[in-house]
Amino acid sequence: MCRGFGIAVLLLVTASGVFAQNTGQQNVVKPLIADKDLVIPIAELSENAVFYPVDIDGTRLEVLAVKAPDGTIRTAFNTCQVCYGSGRGFYKQQGALLICQNCGNRFRMSQVEKQSGGCNPVPIFAENKTVSGSTITISKDFLVKAKGIFARWRRS
Repeated sequence: MCRGFGIAVLLLVTASGVFAQNTGQQNVVKPLIADKDLVIPIAELSENAVFYPVDIDGTRLEVLAVKAPDGTIRTAFNTCQVCYGSGRGFYKQQGALLICQNCGNRFRMSQVEKQSGGCNPVPIFAENKTVSGSTITISKDFLVKAKGIFARWRRS
């Protein structure tokens, strides 16, 4: 009886997308930082997106960072360029895809920070971040400018 329960739990967890076989944990949300630059250690990035919540003057923003299939590190705000006004225009990873929780559009990791406009994650381009050998820094000043797209945002 217990053996069957364990198998059912394993199947449920696997089907939920909480983790994927051979790819490690997905949908990792790091601890919230408040009112300062966001510093992302490059060593903690992989093909699984990592979500970095930031509180700027009482508005919660979230940045996602991922290593694309070509090995480059990509960053974007975790909100859809079309759906952000709905409050549900944020992404969750499922396998090798990011899925908008409002419209259901799916994006490959290779599209992050490469496509602007339309229903894509809001990119954080090279000119808006500082990349060193071991970190990516997104300034508080730049984060303050992005507060508007997170005014109705609510991650669930």
